[in-house]
Amino acid sequence: MNFSKRTVTCGALRAADVGKTVILNGWVHRDRNHGALHFINLRDRYGITQVVVDDNASEELQKTAAQLKMEYCIAVTGLVRKRPDNMINKDMATGEVEVEAQKIEILSKCETLPFMIDEENSANEDLRLKYRFLDLRTGGMQKRIRLRHEFIKAIRDFLCDREFYEIETPTLIRSTPEGARDFLVPSRKYAGKFYALPQSPQLYKQLLMVSGFDKYFQIARCYRDEDARGDRQLEFTQLDLEMSFVQRDDVLGLMEDLFGYVFKRVMNYELPAHFRRIDYFDAMNTYGCDKPDLRFGCEIKDLAPVVEKSSFEAYRQILADKGFVKAVVAPATKGFDFTRKYLDSLSEAAKVYGAAFVPFVKVGENNTISGSAAKYFAGLEEELCTYMGAKNGDVILMVAHNSWKKCCASAGALRSKLGKDLGLIQPGFAFCWIVDFPLFEYNEDEGHWEAAHHMFSMPQARYIDTLEQNPGEVRGDLYDMVVNGYECASGSIRIHDVELQKRIFRICNFSDEEAEKKFGFLLNAFKFGPPPHGGIAPGIDRMVMIMSEQSSIKEAIAFPKNSFAVSPMDDCPNDVDAKQLEELHLAIKYPENK
Repeated sequence: MNFSKRTVTCGALRAADVGKTVILNGWVHRDRNHGALHFINLRDRYGITQVVVDDNASEELQKTAAQLKMEYCIAVTGLVRKRPDNMINKDMATGEVEVEAQKIEILSKCETLPFMIDEENSANEDLRLKYRFLDLRTGGMQKRIRLRHEFIKAIRDFLCDREFYEIETPTLIRSTPEGARDFLVPSRKYAGKFYALPQSPQLYKQLLMVSGFDKYFQIARCYRDEDARGDRQLEFTQLDLEMSFVQRDDVLGLMEDLFGYVFKRVMNYELPAHFRRIDYFDAMNTYGCDKPDLRFGCEIKDLAPVVEKSSFEAYRQILADKGFVKAVVAPATKGFDFTRKYLDSLSEAAKVYGAAFVPFVKVGENNTISGSAAKYFAGLEEELCTYMGAKNGDVILMVAHNSWKKCCASAGALRSKLGKDLGLIQPGFAFCWIVDFPLFEYNEDEGHWEAAHHMFSMPQARYIDTLEQNPGEVRGDLYDMVVNGYECASGSIRIHDVELQKRIFRICNFSDEEAEKKFGFLLNAFKFGPPPHGGIAPGIDRMVMIMSEQSSIKEAIAFPKNSFAVSPMDDCPNDVDAKQLEELHLAIKYPENK
């Protein structure tokens, strides 16, 4: 079709453009008809310009303007003029000017909208995802998709300036056990055989190091067949990065420089030159998790020294059984009342992670205490308050468990809820590194050790000679980057010695024969002079979510799935016809309850 092509965008006009004849293309954002005088807010991804159809406009122009409805796509030819001083809109970048319409062309019409196209969409999630092409027109989604683009571009610019190669790795790969469940792709040509979609490019980027490409990165699409949640999707994007001839500090230093550069360029936000480093066990004991939000305090303390002196027999017995007792202080907060109902809600939050109940004491003047656990600390009031650093009006919350992890997690759940409910979280971005993770964890259900991270991570040097003696004590050369309570990057120095790699496989219950079958191509490559190497993989979706102050990565992805792993827009996943299944040598066996 022939139409008047834009000469300027809807966000570009300023006072200096007064007197120019321009053509705008965009969507009718708002339409206000005051009889013969007609105001149209015209929108594209660059901004909004006010278009005016004056009362002295031609009959044809008036007739066209009267047909307009929200989200009609139109072309406007007109003259830029200055708004009267009392009508300047300081909230619009183009608010000093307007366009006096001389011609309007309707390029396409719009049916009744399922929701308003505003700055943010308040419709429910499934409606937003069903009409995602409309949801993406909202101001909030437009800004977040732009932020994502600028974030990725800044990453590319930074790494290319430092001699990294961007190299693509395969999307159809061999299925290997990497932790999550693979998405499988049946082969038409080889009956009964399957490709897998990559959970990450882990093995291929290591092979690139063997190949001599010592600085690699990729904006990589990854796939994991796992249940979706707020900060996860079945398909996601990460910055995948690997380097040769490096140690841990080299990788961490590069990431600190990268994110310092990106945040300054994209957000105009200054990050510290170096991020705080926290030992994994210290993070668990102090914050209750290995991805702590450092924007507020409420640090967890080991309460065992005080409980041992108390008459709290239930907790004393847990300690006698080599269990754990931890506590966190809920600070007195102006305008907030620690009601029984709220204290019960704290108990429910902790119970999810294993705590049986959450006893508490309220601190009064002169270290007096009251509450469900107060009687057990008779005579220890001052010691308890001093030990916990609790003051008048504070509440001390306690959890106990025979499992260290569950005790930490229960206390961490209390801390997290207090931070949100009491408004303790400060604005900004708090980065840190969690280091010195355990290399192995024991799978109680299957009765063997497995990799806590993945099987290609290097043990710390002091453990290499005695790996098999006590795998639970081994720490790996592992590191996570944490931002505002989210793990945003995970990485490690990799194993590059074929015999050490085989030992790790054996500890993780892979025989030499099985390891050769599943990872033979990697072990074979390690026979040909592999360099020491290491890397990391920050999540793009999650970082954009955090940078835009959202709580779901769906807000940072153009076309995400919903919480049930379904796309309401295109009804995916969907059935396929019998011919397709026959070509792939497949037959479907439905669950009995279908």
